[in-house]
Amino acid sequence: MTAAQIGLPRRLAVGGGALADSGSLVRDLGFSRPVVVTDAFLSGQGTVARLVSALTDAGCAVSVFDGTVPDPTTESLDPGLAVVRAHGADCVIGLGGGSPLDTAKALAVLAVGGGTMRDYKAPTVTVGPALPVIAIPTTAGSGSEATQFSIITDSATDEKMLCPGPAFLPIAAIVDYELTLSMPARLTADTGVDALTHAIEAYVSRRANPFADGFALTAISTISRSIRAVYTDGADRSAREAMMLAATQAGVAFSNSSVALVHGMSRPIGAHFHVAHGLSNAMLLPAVMRFSVGAAPTRYAACARAYGLSGDSDDALALALVGAIEQLCADLAVPTPREYGIDRARWDELTPLMAEQALASGSPGNNPRVPDAAEIAELYGEVFG
Repeated sequence: MTAAQIGLPRRLAVGGGALADSGSLVRDLGFSRPVVVTDAFLSGQGTVARLVSALTDAGCAVSVFDGTVPDPTTESLDPGLAVVRAHGADCVIGLGGGSPLDTAKALAVLAVGGGTMRDYKAPTVTVGPALPVIAIPTTAGSGSEATQFSIITDSATDEKMLCPGPAFLPIAAIVDYELTLSMPARLTADTGVDALTHAIEAYVSRRANPFADGFALTAISTISRSIRAVYTDGADRSAREAMMLAATQAGVAFSNSSVALVHGMSRPIGAHFHVAHGLSNAMLLPAVMRFSVGAAPTRYAACARAYGLSGDSDDALALALVGAIEQLCADLAVPTPREYGIDRARWDELTPLMAEQALASGSPGNNPRVPDAAEIAELYGEVFG
């Protein structure tokens, strides 16, 4: 068995109110000229001002780029890169959901390594150079604060590119669940299923390993107990805290194992139909599990036990997990692509291209049952609804 190569942030500040300690964390790491990469919503909400205040109080010279966009594109990186270079930044702080964190990682690599994001697309693995990244998630889902990946869409081709490597791994993260208290129910559900998908795929992946396994099973257990509670009552601080920690644990799991077919199929949906990543994962998860479960019943059964299910055999438990995830998605009102408003003719037209892009991403090759392009296309047809 090949030894697993494990990558983790150097520092994690975890807990309610941790944002207030951001200035001392940055200075402890030896940095003084951060650029905060975020979005206009967080600027208007006041979260950016709180972060900037903590940083300036610690003696940092701060610049802010709040022009990130959902599902960042290669074009959207240009103004941010100009800010990072003009400021002479010695680190980049990503504040927000998966899109600002992905943007921050990409800017950190481009600012030092140069070139274009296509130069860093998988199968290329980028080890550096790059500016250090400090990640501050405001949603409990992407786990990007603990992963060595950035997802950027090529503006010219609409291809959602997976860019992997240690250069994209944050040096530190601030995991403050209080930043998620204002998340609406739909975003709470979608990001929560995103984290659950990370954990399940990390555990059943062909690249699974004992280090990642523990984080994955713990995340599955926590999410199964907490996701409905936080969806129903966003002010439930205990459930918010549990989901935030589980999202980070799931991020550690898949960053050090891999994701699989759900993510391979999800990225083209996001690129071509502008569906949020967590939601497209939720649309796909039950059908992909049903396709895959027979190839790794023992692994899926372990996920089922972590989820809280019991049964007499691994086969029965694995199938019960598929049913439980279907019920969860129903309880969280996850729409099908049809219900979301996507045109069926356009979906069918793009299905062959999406299947090719999914396969080319490499993620389906980590799936317990490795599909071909025709099987992926068939799954796209099944999930449309």
